[in-house]
Amino acid sequence: MTIQTGKLTDPAVRAFVTAVNAHDREAFLSVLTPDATMADDGSDRDLAEWIDREIFSSNGHLDVVKETDEGHALVANYRNDAWGEMRTRWQFSVTDDGHISRFETGQA
Repeated sequence: MTIQTGKLTDPAVRAFVTAVNAHDREAFLSVLTPDATMADDGSDRDLAEWIDREIFSSNGHLDVVKETDEGHALVANYRNDAWGEMRTRWQFSVTDDGHISRFETGQA
């Protein structure tokens, strides 16, 4: 059972998931701080390179199945054309003005 994106608690995380699923790079980047960072499976990655490869050039899609930490932690079924579907975890650091300064993802 998945959680509808519109029902996600945190507005920044909701905007992040919405942008991923709509393949909307501009909306995705607008929810991040200019100096946002990210990690995949515990290793810091180049944000621009990672989102191109893992989200936008490979039709990435998130189906959220659980949220915790006031909406800043998700478990989701993530799929893209490169890797197929896998259970993933996502952790977000959100600034006081409602932007994501860091996200971490990996297999759940």
